Amino acid sequence: MAREVDLIVPLKQPSLGKSRLRGALDDIHDDDTHAELVLALAADTLAAATAANGVRRVLVVAADPLALTSLHRLGVEVVGDAGVRGLNTALRRGEAILRGADPGGVVAALQADLPALRPDELAMALGAAADRRAFVADRQGTGTTLLVAAPGEPLDPHFGTGSALAHTASGAVPLDVAAPSLRSDVDTAADLAHVRRLGLGWRTSTLLGEACCLS
Repeated sequence: MAREVDLIVPLKQPSLGKSRLRGALDDIHDDDTHAELVLALAADTLAAATAANGVRRVLVVAADPLALTSLHRLGVEVVGDAGVRGLNTALRRGEAILRGADPGGVVAALQADLPALRPDELAMALGAAADRRAFVADRQGTGTTLLVAAPGEPLDPHFGTGSALAHTASGAVPLDVAAPSLRSDVDTAADLAHVRRLGLGWRTSTLLGEACCLS
């Protein structure tokens, strides 16, 4: 039987995150609406993550936990980032919390901007890791959307520019899985157009004023 996985999802302050999306759409240009978009991307990601087979816990490490009270209804845990700087440091904070509860467990890092994510594709990728430290690259092949640690072993995150190459160099196994929704993170207007074609989760589709077609 495959081991259950505890996911860490880092999230910047919504008003400051996803700067390349700011003003990308005519109807999303002010600070409040931009923050709503960032939260919608995260909410749809988390809804899929909590519905995926094999996921035991989902821990959000947030720069602004008070802004995320609406996410608790999804069954996730939210903790502050304790003022740490950088995505990888936030992930290590989340890892320490999860390891404190289960030192021998499997932890994984999932990006918070996957609004088209299908639970079955996430579950497939987690199963494909097969107790190895492994990762899924983004659709461009340069970034990373999911990083999985081996049981009881360090996550050792290297997120940032060129993270797919950095994770490979650090010994993580690249997973060649047919999971387009897992590979489709959203950083730019072009990325957002791409996930709209895949089919968005309820919260993002509602914000953008289109029918939810995520199956």
